[in-house]
Amino acid sequence: MIDTLAAAALVPDTFALPPEDDPLQAHFQPGVAPDEIEQVYHLKRAQPMLSAFTALFHGSQDGVLVRLLVLRELAGDTASPAFSRGDINNKLAYLSAESLETVLNRLRSHGLLAWDAPAAVYRITPLARNVLSALDTLIALAQPDEDDAEMGFLLSQVAGAQAVGGITVEQLKHLLGRLVELTEEFRDAIASGSEFKLRTSQAKWHMACDWVEKGSVILRAITSDERADAATHKAAQAIGRAQSALLNMQGMFSRALNQIERQRVHLGQSGLSTTDVKRWLLAHDDLAGLASDAIDRPVVPLFGTPAEMIDVAETELLLERVTASGPKGLPTGQDAPLSINDNPAMQGELNDWINKLADFANLGNFPEFSDSGPKKVALHESLLPASFAVASYRASLLPLLGDAAEASLQGATAELARLPVRFETQDDMIALDDPEVAAMSIASLSLNPDPASPESVTSNE
Repeated sequence: MIDTLAAAALVPDTFALPPEDDPLQAHFQPGVAPDEIEQVYHLKRAQPMLSAFTALFHGSQDGVLVRLLVLRELAGDTASPAFSRGDINNKLAYLSAESLETVLNRLRSHGLLAWDAPAAVYRITPLARNVLSALDTLIALAQPDEDDAEMGFLLSQVAGAQAVGGITVEQLKHLLGRLVELTEEFRDAIASGSEFKLRTSQAKWHMACDWVEKGSVILRAITSDERADAATHKAAQAIGRAQSALLNMQGMFSRALNQIERQRVHLGQSGLSTTDVKRWLLAHDDLAGLASDAIDRPVVPLFGTPAEMIDVAETELLLERVTASGPKGLPTGQDAPLSINDNPAMQGELNDWINKLADFANLGNFPEFSDSGPKKVALHESLLPASFAVASYRASLLPLLGDAAEASLQGATAELARLPVRFETQDDMIALDDPEVAAMSIASLSLNPDPASPESVTSNE
């Protein structure tokens, strides 16, 4: 007779202990019986499974690895359902005899290996195969450098349970809790304002969205299942709402990154920014090593003692008594040296563009500069003629027109945003007869008078 039957027969006796003899009572408040707690009842029912995990994972890390190694080697051999002791010794000959004997006794005493006395062979129990299956799924998904492995494991559990019709509310709650945690993590990254945290969280968000897409198929199957109870439907709907909140964070990531891009600080005209410098520094494990060979010799501090201070004071005193020879008049004047304006060329182009738009807004004669000028002009007529670089630069500044956030700031771009000019665009393109620009989006610039101006008030009355 296989000895696991006897071990399983002892399990129900654990539920029959009197309250005063139950060792679990020591962990609860007086007057509270552990069996009155619903989760305690479910955990006690799973005592054989918990004992199997205790047998595998109790002790040192080395002992855990050896037990899992022996059990996986035996369970992986499907050629025969039973193993003699000689077969086990040959299969695991790389282990010492003492360690192998200790592991076999432990696995056998906890019901993971069954000893068939009449046949004198060992057999893998169904409990052991269930434990190994759960561990193999977790190990396969929990690969290094994959932060979304837990989502894959939770979804695989939900999908497998739903396929066999045994899904539980607890499994759905685990998945829901992980989705809520990811949403809070992404919100904290957005609130931090750190570009590195934002880009790391955005990459993790993309991976989470892949799992969300797979989970949506499972949720539709659960909600359409007539056999599912009300609690299961409620948990599935809550997961759907959590997934929607997670997917809606794409706009938040984009706005936060765009704000950082607008506030980026560049180092002169080198094209490098502080982000590039920080990324370069983070790529070096030893920042102190960057100073190697940077200084030819160590810095030697110089200290002044009272003797040296007296010598210096005496020298300075004698120098003041020496009468200077030569003319006493003021030096002759000299012309100031010429200075070259180092402002970028684009700054001058920006000033010209602002003056041109301001002339259009005030006199109504843009771009012809005449009293009969139009109140609305096509975009290509205002941007051209110009080189492709200048036209592109002018076009990139047009979205700033009417931007309230930019208008509240200071500088040339803020002055551009405060101009009473409205920029309107369409989805179509127009072909141009221009040597620099072949085609351009159909758009126009029109006057947008300030509602608070006297002319606007008079027209409204």
